[in-house]
Amino acid sequence: MIIIGITGTLGAGKGTVVEYLKEHYGFAHFSVRDFLKEEVARRGMPQNRDSYTSVANELRAQHTPSYIVDCLYERAAAQGTNAIIESIRTPGEIDSLSRKSDFRLWAVDADPNIRYQRAILRNSETDQVSYETFIANEQREMTSTDPNKQNLSECIRRADALFSNNGTIEELYRQIQAILHL
Repeated sequence: MIIIGITGTLGAGKGTVVEYLKEHYGFAHFSVRDFLKEEVARRGMPQNRDSYTSVANELRAQHTPSYIVDCLYERAAAQGTNAIIESIRTPGEIDSLSRKSDFRLWAVDADPNIRYQRAILRNSETDQVSYETFIANEQREMTSTDPNKQNLSECIRRADALFSNNGTIEELYRQIQAILHL
C-alpha cells in the first residue's frame, strides 16, 4: 500500500492533485478537512478555518501531533489500497506516516495571487475572506515551534516532490506524471 501525503499552501491545488490520482490511478482519498468538519459539526461549532484550526490543535495536544493522520491512516489501512491523505500540516504527521508504510510526501505551491483567485472560485466555507485575511490565515499556519500546531513551511521543505502550480491544469498533470514516471 502506497500512501501519498499532500501538503502545501492555501489554494495551491492540493485537491486537484488528489482528484487526478483518484480518477487516473484509483487512489482512495482521506481528508483532514473532512475529518475536522465531522468533529466541528459534532461539537456544534461554526464551519470555518478558525474552528478547524482550533479543533485540530486541540486534538493534537490531547493525543499526539500525528493523531488526525493516524486516524486517517487506520481507515486507509482497513481498505488496503493505495491512498492519499490530504492535508499534511505538521512534521509529526510526516514522521508518523513515514514509519507506517510506503509513504511519499508531495507539496503544492503557487503564487499567492493565483492561489487567492482559485480559492475564491472554489467557494468553500473557508474561502469567503479578503486577500489580507487569506494571507494572514496562511501565515498563521506557516511556522510554529509547537509540535501540535501547523508548520507548513517545514512540511513543504520535507516533501519528496514539490509541484509549482502557476500554470494550467495540464501542466500540473504533467508534473504528476513525471514523478510517477509514466
